[in-house]
Amino acid sequence: MLNVENLEVNYGMIRAVQNVSFEVKEGEIVTLIGANGAGKSTILRTISGLENAAAGSIVYEGQDLMKLASKDIVSQGISQVPEGRHVFQGLSVRENLEMGAYLRKDRDGIEADLEIVYERFPVLKEREKQDAATLSGGEQQMLAMGRALMAKPRLLLLDEPSMGLAPIFIKEIFRIISDINEQGTTVLLIEQNAKQALQVADRGYVLETGKIVLSGSGEELLNSDQVQKAYLGG
Repeated sequence: MLNVENLEVNYGMIRAVQNVSFEVKEGEIVTLIGANGAGKSTILRTISGLENAAAGSIVYEGQDLMKLASKDIVSQGISQVPEGRHVFQGLSVRENLEMGAYLRKDRDGIEADLEIVYERFPVLKEREKQDAATLSGGEQQMLAMGRALMAKPRLLLLDEPSMGLAPIFIKEIFRIISDINEQGTTVLLIEQNAKQALQVADRGYVLETGKIVLSGSGEELLNSDQVQKAYLGG
């Protein structure tokens, strides 16, 4: 579904991503793990068209994403849940969800999908008319995920969904990620919480200072001495 080849992204003189290659197959959960500053979020932002690559290619279902604007990438079936959630303050929960469907014209379909989001995240239904800024961190993460799902993505990009959340919310967020995947959405997951990410992932890649240094199945990486020492406190 997604093929990233020899990707390089620079911030001025800093090489944030160096010759990175990986793939995401339809139906998978694939995770990129690594320390803060490893280049994970930069890769996701480049896939979404929010950063420009210096070299390499990003191909989604045969289409070169590097030739498309961000809004056109969304229209191809890719949605991103950004790091830090970035809900729209001053808008209600419902209005935030509707913003996720801004490219859609099927009013009846939008209403039906709103109900599906409310079934998946009951707390959002309870707070439907509440200003999104007044939600807790975990509730805002659920809102950001629900907003992305309103675009009906085939590929969902998740950037640090557990960041800053209480343990009870972290467990719930990863349960929801697995559920979304089981319902047919392919997931590319960026996470510092390596253990949780690898437990739900089919495959994973380990990034260090902008380079992929290790790859394997989620189980293989969980059991890797290198990963355990660096990220799991082993």
